[in-house]
Formats: sequence, C-alpha cells, structure tokens
Amino acid sequence: MSVVPQPLARLIADLNRLPGIGKKTATRLALHLLRRPATEAQNLARDLVELHKLITLCANCFAFSETDPCAICQDPARDSAMICVVEEPDDLMAIEKTSAYKGTYHILHGVLAPMDGIGPEELKVDALVNRVNRQQVREVLIATSSTVPGEATAAYLIKLLQERAKARVTRLAYGIPMGMDIKHADELTLVHAIEARQETSRAGR
Repeated sequence: MSVVPQPLARLIADLNRLPGIGKKTATRLALHLLRRPATEAQNLARDLVELHKLITLCANCFAFSETDPCAICQDPARDSAMICVVEEPDDLMAIEKTSAYKGTYHILHGVLAPMDGIGPEELKVDALVNRVNRQQVREVLIATSSTVPGEATAAYLIKLLQERAKARVTRLAYGIPMGMDIKHADELTLVHAIEARQETSRAGR
C-alpha cells in the first residue's frame, strides 16, 4: 500500500516530467503546494490552462505572444531590416534584457540534431529564408549558442542564407564561452557579443 495519496503522487509525477526537476525536487514542490492555501493552487492551475488558451506563436517571428504579430514585430521603433536568429524563446528574453539590440527576431524552436531526427524541416528555417527575401532584410544576426549543435546550426544557416538571400549575415562575437547556452550568459557578456558581432565569410572565398 502506498503512503502517498494518489492525487499527490500524480502531481509529483507531473512535476517530475519538467526539465531539470528530479523526483526529490518534484516531491518538495508538490508538498509545498499542498501546504499553501487552496487559492494559490487554483491560481496556478488557471495560469497553466491559460498558457495554451491565450498564448500563440507570432506568425512572423515565431515568438510566444498574446497577439499576432507580437509586440516586437509590431513596434515601429524596431529595425525590421535586421533579424536576430535564436534557438528558443528564452534566448530572445535573455537578449532583450540587455537593451542592446533594437532589431527583430526569428525563433527556430530548436537546433539541428540529426541523431534525434531534427533536421531543417523541423525548425523554422524555410520561414526564415522566405522572410529575409520578402521583407528585404539588411542583416541577419545568427545568435545560436556556442554548443556543438548550436555551431552546426549556425554553419548551416550561414551557408543557406548566403546562397539564397542577399542580406548581410553576421554571427555573435565570442564574449560567450564555448559550450555555453545563450540563456545562461550574463547581460554584459551578451551586450559585448552583440556589439562586436562579426560578418561571416561567403562560401567559396
């Protein structure tokens, strides 16, 4: 006979499925929620439900947003001729905290990982190329992380854009340590990386 009530056990199992949450942490969080007033749990449940009801993907940049297009894509103060390409929405959030970048974004929602069955078709790659050509983009800043998959994705995008688009293609300069996810870099490091971005050489030169 289990000493853990089934509703509590189910919550622990649900929390355990979240990235970075082990069984012990999931148990601690579940018990914390159980000890708090019921209204807090109800508010949390409401917020979780509303995530999928109220948030959508921006059809232009694929950011999570309450509106389509998103606030950044709608902002006339933003330089729409410049696109920063990032892996995930939290990378966008990290760059926005620096206030050093004034262009728009394009979120891939992942990186190339052939062993996991993730190729260009699973990412927002074609949409990026079409957008660059359709909107007469001046510069594409590749801001994938300096991990092995991030570098492979950057190399693929650079080659593709140089072949199929006319925009200048740049890459974040390496104030960001090799192997670090962008989302884990501090704000000053990101500012320097954006300001010292480097133009990529064209294939065949």
